[in-house]
Amino acid sequence: MQLFYCPELLNDASFLSNEESSHCFKVLRKKVGDHIHLIDGIGGFYEAEITIASQKKVIFNVIKKWNQPQSPYSLHIAIAPTKNNDRFEWFLEKATEIGIDEVTPIICEHSERKMIKNERMEKIILSAAKQSLKSKLPKINKVTLFNDFLNKNHSSHCFIAHCLPNQKKKLKNEVVSNSTILIGPEGDFSSLEVEVALKNNFIPISLGSSRLRTETAGVIACHTIALHHE
Repeated sequence: MQLFYCPELLNDASFLSNEESSHCFKVLRKKVGDHIHLIDGIGGFYEAEITIASQKKVIFNVIKKWNQPQSPYSLHIAIAPTKNNDRFEWFLEKATEIGIDEVTPIICEHSERKMIKNERMEKIILSAAKQSLKSKLPKINKVTLFNDFLNKNHSSHCFIAHCLPNQKKKLKNEVVSNSTILIGPEGDFSSLEVEVALKNNFIPISLGSSRLRTETAGVIACHTIALHHE
C-alpha cells in the first residue's frame, strides 16, 4: 500500500501538498479516478478517489476513514545524537518502524554532536512511518540539555541505560505501559549524570551483556518494549 501524508485532512482539506502531488502524479502516474490511501499523522487512515490530478496539485474525495488500533504502550526515548548523523537517522527510522511515541535528543557531558536538523529528522520519520504502514507519527522534540530534560514531567516509569558498574535491572523485566528511557552518547553518561538521574527517580537498567552503540541501544530499548506488548 502506497501512503500519502496529508495532515490537512484534520481541517477537512482534500488536496495533497505540492511535494506529495508531484510524487503522486509524476512518479506514480496516478490519474483521475484512481484510489489512493492517506495518513493524517495522528492515527487516521483514509481511502480517497482522485478528482483532479496535476504535478502541482492532486485533489481527492475521501471515501472511507478508519483508525489505526491504539498502541498498548507509550514510549519516550531521550537519546544523545551520535557523532555520525547517519547513525542517528538510522535509529529514528528503525524506532519508528518498531513503534515509538516521542524522541528527545539530549545533550550530555560526553556528547560529540550538539545540533540536529529537526526538519530533516521529521522527513526520516515520515518515510519510515509510510514504509511500516503507520498512520501516527512519533514526535521529535528540539535538542534539550540533559539536566533540563530531567526537570521536565515524564511518565511514572523512568529508566536510564548506562555502562557504569552499578547495580542495574534488566529492561525486559521492568517493561510497563508508559516508559521514558534515557540513552547516552558514545562515551556514555558521566557518573554525575547517572547520580543526578537516580536522584530524580530514574531506574538504572541494562539492555544486555554487550556494550552497544548509542543508536543500537535505542533500537534494542524500542524492540524490548514492543516485543513485550505483542
